[in-house]
Amino acid sequence: MNVEEPVPNLPDSAWYKSSYSSGEGGQCIEVATSPSTVHVRDSKARTGPVLAFTPGDWTAFVGFAAQD
Repeated sequence: MNVEEPVPNLPDSAWYKSSYSSGEGGQCIEVATSPSTVHVRDSKARTGPVLAFTPGDWTAFVGFAAQD
C-alpha cells in the first residue's frame, strides 16, 4: 500500500461508493480502479490523501474485511 498526494488525476466519475452506503454523508470510502492500481479515498475528504493498492493486495484486504 502507498499513500499518494496529491489525488491522482482521476475524474469524479471514476470513483464509486459501496451500494451499502446510505448517501447521507456517513463514514464512507470511495474506490477507483485501473489495471495496475486500486485507489481508495475518504468520501468526505476528496482532495486529501489517497491510498494505492495493487489489485492482489486489495483483493486480500477485502477478503480479510469480509471475514466474521
